[in-house]
Amino acid sequence: MASGLPTLNLLLKRTTIDDHEEILRACNNTLKQSRNDVETKHIRIVALLKLDRYDDVLQALDEGGEELRKRAHLEHAYVLYKSGNLEQARALARQLDDGRGPRHVEAQASYRLEDFAQAANLYSDLSSTKQSSLGNEENDLRINGSATDAQLEWKRQGHLVQKKKARREDLDAFETAYNAACACIARGEFGPGEILLKRAKDLCIASDELSEDEKTAELLPISVQQLYVLGVLGKTEQAETLAAQIARNDIPDLSTRQLAQINQLNASTNPINPYLSHRIVHSTISLPKSDQLFDFQKTLTAQNEYALELLSSKFNGVASSTSKILSDHSMPTTSPNVNGISIANAAAKAQNQLGKMGLKSILPLLEKRPRDVGLVLTIVHLYILTNNHGSAITVLETFLRRLDESAHATDQDVRFAPGLVAVMISLYSVQGRQSHVRIELAKAASYWRHKSKAPASLLRAAGLSLLDSSNPDDLITAGEIFDGLHKEDPGDKLGIAGYVAAHATTNMSKVKSAVEKLTSINRLTVGIDVDALETAGVPLVPAKSNFNMSKKRVADGILKPAKKRIRKSRLPKDHDPSKTADPERWLPLRDRSTYRPKGKKGKQKQAALTQGGVNEKGAEALNIENTTVAAKPASTVVSAPSAKQQKKKGKKK
Repeated sequence: MASGLPTLNLLLKRTTIDDHEEILRACNNTLKQSRNDVETKHIRIVALLKLDRYDDVLQALDEGGEELRKRAHLEHAYVLYKSGNLEQARALARQLDDGRGPRHVEAQASYRLEDFAQAANLYSDLSSTKQSSLGNEENDLRINGSATDAQLEWKRQGHLVQKKKARREDLDAFETAYNAACACIARGEFGPGEILLKRAKDLCIASDELSEDEKTAELLPISVQQLYVLGVLGKTEQAETLAAQIARNDIPDLSTRQLAQINQLNASTNPINPYLSHRIVHSTISLPKSDQLFDFQKTLTAQNEYALELLSSKFNGVASSTSKILSDHSMPTTSPNVNGISIANAAAKAQNQLGKMGLKSILPLLEKRPRDVGLVLTIVHLYILTNNHGSAITVLETFLRRLDESAHATDQDVRFAPGLVAVMISLYSVQGRQSHVRIELAKAASYWRHKSKAPASLLRAAGLSLLDSSNPDDLITAGEIFDGLHKEDPGDKLGIAGYVAAHATTNMSKVKSAVEKLTSINRLTVGIDVDALETAGVPLVPAKSNFNMSKKRVADGILKPAKKRIRKSRLPKDHDPSKTADPERWLPLRDRSTYRPKGKKGKQKQAALTQGGVNEKGAEALNIENTTVAAKPASTVVSAPSAKQQKKKGKKK
């Protein structure tokens, strides 16, 4: 050991960062002479890490024993992270208290485990205690911190993100510009996201620190994300051009390569062949343990696969697989993955039918899965497509009432989930039921106000709705809501405005300092001619029920008289106006006074008709005279003997 170690130290002094293979060969030669040299084994592990030979590092740590693992504890935690053993890596890093290295490993492992809140806290602590002697650590912290913020937005935990807009320092490096673009895309701000992606591309191309191969490797993920944004914005021609420029097989990360394939299929303007697309998507190789998709990416890719299978008419397969997955999850849930699977199951049961036929197939499922959020929203959507908003409201109200009666805390979280509340109040708004909107928002705000992770957007909507109420209790509740919002985020303009509006009529001194933070009225009214507005007056908007888009607007000051409708004449062709019309023309022929039957039988039949009178036999039975008439006949009847008074015919002998 004495002869080998000085030689190794002398070699290390003369090497650079690119000599890892030579260092590894020197370590191997030294270990042939002294197998128990722990320091040389440690150096060999570092060289193997530099060469990305993680399996060899794990094997070397197992063979080196406990002494080597204690000496190379940071390397041990790092190789566990790089090999995909994230839980073990984080647990080991938490046990290490020496220096900042273990905190970085713990933050990276938490990031890959999608514990983004913990990762954000670790990066925040490292940034607040950064040391100037650590070189580029500040830049790395900024990049990793912005990536964590973007993932928090994708995870629907945007309330934990401190900065919502890209700062000037984020536009200085392509990594931070790319992360800022991802955060905008996660929030649905695709316009700013597209601009930031272009900025990231330009910075990457202009970078002097990267080689051409490194630039190509960095530009490909940016192009894949840009392809997705162009598709969402409807810029199909640009998306198709960009898709043709992406060399998918040159992307080093298999997960990014898989996403690029899906985005390229979606970017095509030609009609897709679902069978061919299904084959292409399922021909990709399985992802390694260390390069898995994030949960939101898995959810979207799974939905794409189900969509292709439904387009390929594989209804039984989709129904069977989704039913098996749904049986393993408890309901209700707000998980996008589970609810997306529920929607695919409903589509498979309905065989892609919409309208009444689709509802006829799906409604029986509601009896089997009455607590399924995805199924309920699917039924509501189908009712809306048929313009049956009343039934949609009934289905959703029944579902929410069922959750109200539940005693489980998780069911209450689903009941007042911002998405479900938004659907409910949107349906109420369509029918003009503003009181129901106010009641629903007040109930949701009352529930979330006492929670630690209250959705600010829902509370703002509830506060604004309650401010429009004339009920003093609602105004007090609105004041309490905006008090909490203003305390949580003093810089929120909407929160400040609501805070001022809630207390301006009761306690102006309380909000005097907050009023100064709002934009002044003089600045808001610059360029507005008040006299012209007063002269023009207030326009009256006609009610929606009386507004007919098919009618043209009448010119101002011109009122046309209503046209009288003239019906077509129904007079006969030989009508003579000088002659008086027969008053009995509406009666049947046999009921008219001028009617004369033809033939002997016709006259006898006519004489037998009583026309409302009473015959002799009937009169005798009623003890009245034969001349008395019970009712005035409709017409004059010629009297004739009854049929019984006529001479009987003799029998043949």
